[in-house]
Amino acid sequence: MSAPAAPGDDSIDDLRRRIAACTLCAAHLPLGPRPITRFSPTARVLIIGQAPGTRVHASGVPWDDDSGDRLRGWLSIDKPLFYDEARVAQMPIGFCYPGKAAGGDAPPRRECAPRWHEAVLAHLPAERLTLLVGAHAQARYLPETKGWSSPERVRAFGQFGNRTALPHPAWRARLWMARHPWFEADILPPLRARIAAALARVGDT
Repeated sequence: MSAPAAPGDDSIDDLRRRIAACTLCAAHLPLGPRPITRFSPTARVLIIGQAPGTRVHASGVPWDDDSGDRLRGWLSIDKPLFYDEARVAQMPIGFCYPGKAAGGDAPPRRECAPRWHEAVLAHLPAERLTLLVGAHAQARYLPETKGWSSPERVRAFGQFGNRTALPHPAWRARLWMARHPWFEADILPPLRARIAAALARVGDT
């Protein structure tokens, strides 16, 4: 398989086509490859999650499940805005459903982010708000927090510039929120304000 083009070498449409045709991990994917990501050069909010689940794999729509409903509630973003790729980009750590493991889905494939992320990021605005949803996204994009717990990363809101850590919004998040009531009281209101401010800049040069 040929090496990927360097970041910036692809037009955005070429990059989308190359991602859609990727078979790098095909031998390891129980449902086969179906890369799922959305991005545009105007998106001021970037959501980096883990990997698609089975429902998202089936529909081809990112966060098209209960976790997505919970995430949209946290962010106070309705579906039309959430799925407007001119405003909100979606780039998981692994673009395809990775299969099952003990206790839930397997971790995202390690090959995906090194191959594609830099190329996608090269097409996004430099001034953007990046939401790092779950431990896998935070491990890659908050390396300075190695060894921190999930609550420590989330509670450090505002300390990472335009990067923000969020817990994964799976069903277990209800238990997480019950143990950490400060998340809803102290983190979500200013986060929503930052998102609104970022989205208001869409179209700015």
